[in-house]
Parts: sequence; C-alpha cells; structure tokens
Amino acid sequence: MDVIEHFSIVPAYAVSGLLVGTLVGMTGVGGGSLMTPLLVLMFGFHPTTAVGTDLLFAAATKTVGTTIHSAGKTVDWKIVRRLAAGSVPATILCLLLISYLGVTSKTVTNIISLTLGVALILSAIMLLFKDIIIKQLNRRFPQAGLDSPAWLTIAVGLVLGVLVSLSSVGAGALGTVALIILYPRLPIVRIVGSDIAHAVPLTLLAGLGHWYLGTINFHLLTSLLVGSIPGIIAGSYLARYSHDRILKLCLGAILAVVGSRMLLK
Repeated sequence: MDVIEHFSIVPAYAVSGLLVGTLVGMTGVGGGSLMTPLLVLMFGFHPTTAVGTDLLFAAATKTVGTTIHSAGKTVDWKIVRRLAAGSVPATILCLLLISYLGVTSKTVTNIISLTLGVALILSAIMLLFKDIIIKQLNRRFPQAGLDSPAWLTIAVGLVLGVLVSLSSVGAGALGTVALIILYPRLPIVRIVGSDIAHAVPLTLLAGLGHWYLGTINFHLLTSLLVGSIPGIIAGSYLARYSHDRILKLCLGAILAVVGSRMLLK
C-alpha cells in the first residue's frame, strides 16, 4: 500500500506536467525553465525539492530524445564527451557543497534561488535575442569556431554543470547557443542532438545526487511524467499550427519576470 501511495498521481501536478510538456513540444524551451519556478512559486515546494525532482524528470524525458537523435545519427559524441568532461566534475562538486551546507539550510536555499533566477534571465535573453547575439558575435569574431579548442567546450560544460545542478535550468537554451557559437559549421540538428545527449548524463547524475540527498518527491515526479508525455506529443503536433515567434516572445517575457521574482524572493 505504501508503494502505491508513494507513486500515486496528483491531478494538479499532472496538469502542470501536461501544460509544460505542451509548451516544450511547441517551442523547444527546456522544461526546467518552466517547471522548476512553477513548483517553487505556485506550489510552494522547497527549491531543493523542485530542482532535484525536475532533474530526474528531465533525465527521463531527454533519454527518449537522445534515443531518437542517436538513431538518426544527429549526435556528435566528441562534443558530448567534451561537455561531460566539464559538467560531471562540476555537478559532483555542487552536490558535495549542498550536502556539506545542508539541503534545507538557508544558505543552500539562497544559492539555489539566486542561481535559478540568473539562469532564467539568461535563458530569457537567449530565447528573445539568440539570433541577434549569434549574428553579432560572428560578425565581430569571424574566425571563431573554425578551430575551437577542446577546453572551451569543457568550460561550457563546467558552467552548465553548475547551473543545472543548482537550478535544473540552462542545459537547453544556454547550451545550444554556446555550441552554435563554438561550432558554427555544424548543422543545427547535430547541435540540438548533441546538447540533448549531453543533458542525459548531466541531469541523471545531478538527479541521482539529489535523490541520495533526499530531495526527490516521487508523488510529484510520477505525476509530472504522466502529464508531460501526452503534453509533449500534443505540443509537437500543435507546433505545426502555432506562431513560433509570438510564443517565444511571450515565454521569454515570462522567464524574465519569473527570474527577477526568484532573485527578489
């Protein structure tokens, strides 16, 4: 009976998963950018619980995406290895820091809220101004990315490891833009595939670390997965009929407002 209750479905969480999944399917915006602040601000979950649960949620959903991209040979595993070389050590260090300070301590709460706010605002900027940023960087540094050293990709992985471990946000919007700048000759589909593939070990390691620390809510995780799977399918279908630019403009504004709210929380 305890096991059944442990994985029971909570309708409100399932509906949230459905809505977020639909938006992700329609826009491609990472679920963490939407789900984590929703769990903190609307449902009142402790930031560590929201982040930890969302990380395992992301690992499950991104595994499906990686399988599809891998089958289509749209993953550059060299880039994935370079990113992981930076993100895995960063993730382990962040988890050790959380464990040392205490998962429910005010210091950890403040660190996660600050990181989440910054990551959301950066994601909003990338969502709204990605094309302009990339165009300006390519114009100013025309030789950039023609022979990118491995350490730059490793450094990007390190930053993503910190952001994702502490906020569950950043692997999608920030990682994709960074890879486009570092590897401008690589087809976008391989950039996206490589970014998703890297997100699997990153979110899984961080999620398992949070599980060990006791910050996972399985009622929540199960409900989110039940709602998000049909949501992503529906959103992917609706994307054919939606106005992509208007949706991303609205989402970017929402992320900026929510990010600011997290910084002032």
